[in-house]
Amino acid sequence: MSDKDLLDTLRRIADSLDRMAPPAARDNDLGRGDAFVWQTEAGWLEPVATVSRVHISLLRGIDRSKDILLENTHRFANGLPANNALLWGARGTGKSSLVKAVHAAVNEEIADKLALIEIHREDLTSLPKLLGILRPQKRRCILFCDDLSFDAADASYKSLKAVLEGGIEGRPANVLFYATSNRRHLMPREMIDNERSTAINPSEAVEEKVSLSDRFGLWIGFHNCDQETYFAIVQGYVDAIGIKVGGEQLRREANEWSVTRGARSGRVAWQFIQDLAGRLGYKLEL
Repeated sequence: MSDKDLLDTLRRIADSLDRMAPPAARDNDLGRGDAFVWQTEAGWLEPVATVSRVHISLLRGIDRSKDILLENTHRFANGLPANNALLWGARGTGKSSLVKAVHAAVNEEIADKLALIEIHREDLTSLPKLLGILRPQKRRCILFCDDLSFDAADASYKSLKAVLEGGIEGRPANVLFYATSNRRHLMPREMIDNERSTAINPSEAVEEKVSLSDRFGLWIGFHNCDQETYFAIVQGYVDAIGIKVGGEQLRREANEWSVTRGARSGRVAWQFIQDLAGRLGYKLEL
């Protein structure tokens, strides 16, 4: 084979590989949308056509948390100093819903839209690579990790610590990190207690484990709601969807639903609404 034939073959192979790669993997253009999912193996930001979220007005019983995160996000969107935020607490209380709703609410008010980028818990070790892509971008981005937690044998929290606050480069000025977790310190209590009981220097071992949560400037706690707040959440969904159902019947069925689930929360309320709307023939259009 001549040099010319070899060059032509190599060029055809390169063209084929380029066609096989997802378009976003070649340029990672943040102008493709307002929300993305980080695909670590391909090294590209996959645009999300429709984000699964509810309007911020439908999130009831978390007014203080809503105000704190809204204000922090507004400051970031306006180029002012803002903190990474950890939303922690009881399951189903609206932590991830609030992050997505706040992103939408802020984007309704500003011209330069924020990009919401979800990174999966198992992909945290690729954060430096992702930040390398985002650092030169002009667009401001919120990195979002849902259900963040670590187990005893997991050392990936150390790389996250360096990314949040530390390292030579530090966190890019155009990137903010929001995470949700059921654990305040992101690690199970028995893991911390075990470090305290087995380490040569217990206090240092515990500090190493819990210091990750200290890298979040905002800690926003979420707790199970009382019965009246639960009914208010249900009523808000009913009004938004336009379901015609009597007040007493609604409260009775909603209460029965929460009893069978053993909890009252925004998630339980939404699951009840899905069941109610399905039984009565309504579509979930919020």
